Amino acid sequence: MNKDLTKKFSSGHATCAGCGIPAIVRTVLGATDEPVIVSNATGCLEVTTTIYPATSWKVPYIHSVFGNAAATAAGIDAAQKALEKSGKLKKKAKIVAFGGDGGTYDIGLQALSGALERGHDFLYVCYDNEGYMNTGGQRSGATPYGANTETAPVGSQSFGKTQQRKDLMEIVKAHGIKYLAQANVAYLPDLKRKAQKALNTPGPSFLLVLQPCTQIWKFPTSEYVAVGKLATETNFWPLYEIEDGKYIINNIAKEPKPIEEFLKTQGRFKHLFKDANKDVIAKIQNDVNVSWEKLQKKV
Repeated sequence: MNKDLTKKFSSGHATCAGCGIPAIVRTVLGATDEPVIVSNATGCLEVTTTIYPATSWKVPYIHSVFGNAAATAAGIDAAQKALEKSGKLKKKAKIVAFGGDGGTYDIGLQALSGALERGHDFLYVCYDNEGYMNTGGQRSGATPYGANTETAPVGSQSFGKTQQRKDLMEIVKAHGIKYLAQANVAYLPDLKRKAQKALNTPGPSFLLVLQPCTQIWKFPTSEYVAVGKLATETNFWPLYEIEDGKYIINNIAKEPKPIEEFLKTQGRFKHLFKDANKDVIAKIQNDVNVSWEKLQKKV
């Protein structure tokens, strides 16, 4: 596979120090030597890599608005099929759509659902930093229970977000696609393997990749890999894939760490360690345990 990690996505972008998004993009695009066309929803990745008059993209690239990266990918797929049928295109390019959690769990969910249901041939990659980070850290459908955000702030009447995050993997699975997987930027070999498998799967495929945000999660810029690993080591973010409806867990900790080990690394959860909020941490731990047990039973 492609050894030059800057061949399709160059350095010199404006992502924050300690951001894992470039590693996700390079790993996914580097998982194939085939031509690639990228559709990218508005978000952190788009605004930091397309600052006029420069661009970090070395492949054909379309900036889509917040809600339609998947619709754009579907249009590219339809165009390629029409050109191939008419004899004007000998070889179709791989199509990869990138979106953050805001543009995937929430604003772009309708377009994603439609493209999956119609069976378009593309890979959708959600880099999940659990909030609307590009616009200041508002809560999204991916934001965890108990997190302090701009629109679900901690105060005398609240301990942060009071709703659970959406189970996006199960929402995508319900569309009956052949391959989807949950990955983590802290485990790049696992992500690359899953990207290779996704790109070689006919029809739609999906990757949900955890991307710790140093700015809004509030941890030192050098720690995104360590924080990401703790998310998996506590079973908050298991690594698994669903292939033809069959679940496979890729990483099982013999002794999972308590959820406090993950939470205490981030300023967005520091209020939970006050005596008044101990029950919130207990609930988060219970929810993690229940979700992990459900996943194991599905396997």
